[in-house]
Amino acid sequence: MLLFEALGSVLLGLVLAGAAIHRLSDRLPTRSLVLATGIAGALFGAFVTHSALDPGNFLLILLGAAIVSAASLSLLVRPAGRLRRRSAPA
Repeated sequence: MLLFEALGSVLLGLVLAGAAIHRLSDRLPTRSLVLATGIAGALFGAFVTHSALDPGNFLLILLGAAIVSAASLSLLVRPAGRLRRRSAPA
């Protein structure tokens, strides 16, 4: 069962990273970094969730993997435009 959790997490991380690349390609760094981050976040999320819950909760483990993967991918997103500073009135 552990193998299915790992493979499911990797596939879920790839799907989330692919969706992020498709939607936010202009605001993300290189494609390889996004894919690696999605996979690593999903595997780490599956590990943490598997450690916290019983091994039999396959869907909850994938949910934990999706949450951590999405959070990891969100850290890569850059702002849409440059921040504009207004000078203080004199």
